[in-house]
Amino acid sequence: MAEAVQPIFILPEGYTRTTGKDAQRNNIASAKAVAAAVKSTLGPRGMDKMLVDNLGDITITNDGVTVLKSMEVDNPAAKMIVEVAKAQEEEVGDGTTTAVILAGELLKNAEALLDQGIHSSLINRGYRLAAAKAQETLDEIKVKLDINNKEDLRKIVRTAIISKNISGDETLLNLIVDAIMYVKDANDKKEVDIDDIKIEKKVGGGLSDSKLIKGIVIEKEKVHPDMPNEIRNAKIALLNLALEIEKTNIDAQLRIDKPEQLQAFLGEEEKMFKEMVDKVKASGANVVVCQKGIDDTAQFFLSKAHILAFRRVSESDMKKIGKATGAKVVSTLSELEPGALGEAGYVHTEKIGGEDMAIIEECKNPKAVTLLLRGGTEHVVDEAKRAVEDSLGDLKALIESGGSVVAGGGACEMEVSKKLKDFAATLEGREQLAVDAFADSLEIIPKTLAENAGMDPIDILVDLRAEHKKGNTWAGVDLSDISQPKVADMLKASVLEPVNVKKQAIKSSSEVAIMILKIDDIIAAGKSANQSAQPPAGGGYGGGYGD
Repeated sequence: MAEAVQPIFILPEGYTRTTGKDAQRNNIASAKAVAAAVKSTLGPRGMDKMLVDNLGDITITNDGVTVLKSMEVDNPAAKMIVEVAKAQEEEVGDGTTTAVILAGELLKNAEALLDQGIHSSLINRGYRLAAAKAQETLDEIKVKLDINNKEDLRKIVRTAIISKNISGDETLLNLIVDAIMYVKDANDKKEVDIDDIKIEKKVGGGLSDSKLIKGIVIEKEKVHPDMPNEIRNAKIALLNLALEIEKTNIDAQLRIDKPEQLQAFLGEEEKMFKEMVDKVKASGANVVVCQKGIDDTAQFFLSKAHILAFRRVSESDMKKIGKATGAKVVSTLSELEPGALGEAGYVHTEKIGGEDMAIIEECKNPKAVTLLLRGGTEHVVDEAKRAVEDSLGDLKALIESGGSVVAGGGACEMEVSKKLKDFAATLEGREQLAVDAFADSLEIIPKTLAENAGMDPIDILVDLRAEHKKGNTWAGVDLSDISQPKVADMLKASVLEPVNVKKQAIKSSSEVAIMILKIDDIIAAGKSANQSAQPPAGGGYGGGYGD
């Protein structure tokens, strides 16, 4: 009689483990679900998502990374796909939906190869070869734009915002281009810090009321009502110090026996504040922007000197004001000299959207500017801000690549797919099948664009393959006229995207697909006793004084 084998447990209670093909299938299914969630938002005819959080706040958008961040994904593999969108956003600022859809399709096609008995290591090797070849192909087919030509930059912005609800407004398009031209590196190092473009959004008016301020707007009011509301030919002092009397670090007592002593004490304090303000006035400053507090007495003396002052301004805004006006941030009043002051043609306070705003504008050569976005509702200005951020990301990627672009509308994906199929034919072994699968995956972009526009994706793919086979490199899906969508030359149609956006999308999507395919064991801990005992988010425990 055979002796019974005692099962061996190596994991503590509460852990779950999924291994082998089940682990791969679960991960692939999760990734495909994330891709499906944003697929319908791609392109100029994509649909919007309405996102409602647990407080009832609503967001309406078709921005891929915004949708994914709001979904609060819990599945580990799905989180990896969301990270693709975040990485794409941080690196190049746009192309998040493309990257996620491509990652989902790469895993879907890999699943078909796994079903044929091809090992995931071979698939990964083929995917690496294909990704490297795709990068080479993009470098071969890219074309150049003049990064100093505003009309060329407008083509990039027009493509970036065409899928947004604000795409019909040319005013905003021109403001975005003007803003990037101001902050573009003057030394022609092809570097852009888009943080130098402050985006301030205020509800009220319409999108056409948005404007570019050649300077900085901060949400602050003047510290004293008797100060002037506006200053022409402003000399601006940036103070990283408090115009207050510092407290001692030790406990001390002051004994006053006579009223005269109290008066002398207060007089001395007042004298100190007057000396502070006199130093500011002696420097030639007529506008003070203070990162810390300003005492009431100092406010009074500043107003008597006709100096306009703002307090508790954030460090980031201080830096932007410095870049816009040329002012240096000083930490002591002894450093405040005429050479440390910045200049602006006009500084004034204004109520915008019900909020008091300080506007520093008409700077001579601003290296930081403000885009003031207006719109009828909060949802409109929020979506406008997302569109501006995407556009600025595209322009940054364009400038830093030296003006290299490819045509949109799925044209570059189809061309890269064709080149990869030719490359696959030169390979021996099963890696050839993986390269073919990678090439097929790229076709998901024009296919999705066609689907979202109500076209037959099969017919479009057949037409696109035929055009690219004839040598029409930039044949893509033209959706400019929804009544007659067609295959056309997207380069001539001026539908252009920075090559770096496409390269990053292929790079990040292929890397996450390879990483997910390498996983064959999922070990997940169960919720601890402490976690399960926590009250529901935002709800607290039941009961209360009113029950």
